[in-house]
Amino acid sequence: MKPILLMKLTHCPHCQRALAMMEDLFVEHPEYREIPLKIVDEGEEPAFAETLDYYYVPTFYVGDEKVHEGVPTKEAIEKVFQMAVEAS
Repeated sequence: MKPILLMKLTHCPHCQRALAMMEDLFVEHPEYREIPLKIVDEGEEPAFAETLDYYYVPTFYVGDEKVHEGVPTKEAIEKVFQMAVEAS
């Protein structure tokens, strides 16, 4: 299992939607709550955000690999969590 990093912005509607989709997935798949998850607001941690290679938020990383960037879908976010579970 690898950790997930989510880069977001507080007032981003796509980020808010991604967080809501994540909550739905946690209800459907309680095991996803056990995956180490770090959520970083780029507005609050700009120095950290500048160390990463992305343009749009929300952006998901599994380990050090960027796996989703931009407009979220529930299917795309579920794939992120599956990748984290399946990674060794």
